[in-house]
Amino acid sequence: MRYLFVLLIIINCCLLNAASVDTISIYSNSMKKSYKCVVIKPASYKRKSNRYPVVYLLHGYGGNYANWIRRVPGLTELADENQSIIVCPDGAAGSWYFDSPVDSSMRFETYVAREIPAFIDSTYRTIADRKHRAIAGLSMGGHGALFLAFRHSEIFGACGSMSGALDVSKITRGYDMQKRLGDTLKNQKYYNDWSVVNAIEKYPQDSLAIIIDCGTEDIIFPMSKATHEKMMRFKIPHDYVERPGRHDWPYWANAVRYQMLFFRHFFQ
Repeated sequence: MRYLFVLLIIINCCLLNAASVDTISIYSNSMKKSYKCVVIKPASYKRKSNRYPVVYLLHGYGGNYANWIRRVPGLTELADENQSIIVCPDGAAGSWYFDSPVDSSMRFETYVAREIPAFIDSTYRTIADRKHRAIAGLSMGGHGALFLAFRHSEIFGACGSMSGALDVSKITRGYDMQKRLGDTLKNQKYYNDWSVVNAIEKYPQDSLAIIIDCGTEDIIFPMSKATHEKMMRFKIPHDYVERPGRHDWPYWANAVRYQMLFFRHFFQ
């Protein structure tokens, strides 16, 4: 009986010292629909009344809200290590985090940049200002993170791209791009202006902390390199990392650790 009591104490201590994962639904007023979302809280959230910075982590094309936590369960450790709340929204399989100019039912710029942060700040103990709010993502989500941060720098103070598809003007076939932006000739302005590689020309008045990370064996590596080089020409401060790696989860599981550290330094 004594051993059972000790075991229960050990289990309870482990639970108190483990990050917790919530799966919630967040309603979108702009789309009149709810989408699921994962929220990872550091273990200290249960024990203290502290407020926490938030990192929004976007999935790639074909993914959903659960991709990150299923493929990188170590995110719970990263929430603890960096004393941050991590939020993984649903961007539909291929929203590209745009408010589509051709499909009024797809309003994911508004949803992810405004509606979700407002809900998270009203529901969890966050530090609700841009200096404690970052957004990052992989592939489609890498583009989405930089795109949203540049256009909503009053919301996000830092952003990161992992293997980002940062030039959507080159994605003229497949990946739902024509569903989101329409005809490539008629709506060429959207393809050009809404590509991160061009959107950076309108550097926001509120400075951004930016990190770009991509593997050199990634088929879309040239997009990250071109964006980095253009940022250099425009004298936009940023961190840039290229190292061996492909467009896959082993690369992103490693990259997210560097990006979380980057954001922790920004928050501090």
